Amino acid sequence: MVVTEKKFKDNDGHSLGGPRNKKTIMDYVLVLFFIGMVFITFAPMLNILARSLSDATALSLNEVGLLPVGFHLDAYRMIFRDSAYTQSLWFTTYLTATAVIVSMTLTISTAFPLTYDNLKGRKLFSIFMILTMYFSAGLIPFFLLLRDLNLLNTFLVLVIPNALSVFNIIVMRAFFFTIPISLKEAAEVEGANPFQILVKIYLPLSTPVLATLTLFYAVGRWNGFADALMFIDSAHSHLHPIQLLLWRLLQAQTNIEAAAMEGFAGTDWGGLTESLRAATIIIATVPILLLYPWLQRYFISGVTLGAVKE
Repeated sequence: MVVTEKKFKDNDGHSLGGPRNKKTIMDYVLVLFFIGMVFITFAPMLNILARSLSDATALSLNEVGLLPVGFHLDAYRMIFRDSAYTQSLWFTTYLTATAVIVSMTLTISTAFPLTYDNLKGRKLFSIFMILTMYFSAGLIPFFLLLRDLNLLNTFLVLVIPNALSVFNIIVMRAFFFTIPISLKEAAEVEGANPFQILVKIYLPLSTPVLATLTLFYAVGRWNGFADALMFIDSAHSHLHPIQLLLWRLLQAQTNIEAAAMEGFAGTDWGGLTESLRAATIIIATVPILLLYPWLQRYFISGVTLGAVKE
């Protein structure tokens, strides 16, 4: 069997050459450049992983790079044996799942009615929502409001205040506008109500934006700790997410190291705190890193398609 190279010609019959199958120097340069960018991106994570697996002596001498020195799993054993870490990890998982469900439900329920031209006050609602992106009452009035609503030191204070994002509403509404209106009109002719149109037509066609906003809400809630720090006291430690536990660990290490530098006695922490901190960072980061690849194929289309048409 003989394979011939196909030639392309212009209107005058001149050959345009075969398909481009030869690598140029610029191709190799681009490949090396992106490999370098990937390495730069992953290097900090590899360093944290190596520090979590290294012994105290190597950490104190700053000998740990991208590979562990004096490999051991003591920090991870300590984390999984400590009920505070495991309880906080499971609570953060439950909190994130609940917050994502609530947030996505509210976002869909807000964005879909705004696609109806005959909705009275649609522009006024949109203006009020956009104003909240630029102006706020401030932290102290917000704290007083939550106190008067009896939400302090409760599970709901970690869910309700940040349950709705105006930016995400705008993205989802813009994506809904890209769906042909003829589908909605045909469903209305068949007698479908708005809820049926949303569930049977809009949501099945909106997988990219749903996956994208789910990732936004999940990452934001998983990495959040400021609200728990301000609105939940130490007496309710069972409501502390893993990121707040990591923050307290960092604060404790800073205080110990400062005391050691001042020469105070009783500050021999054995170097395990540094390894413990790195191990906590790894454990707090891995779930999101595992979630992203499943949603990556929807991520770019979910962001860009919703921005094409308003």
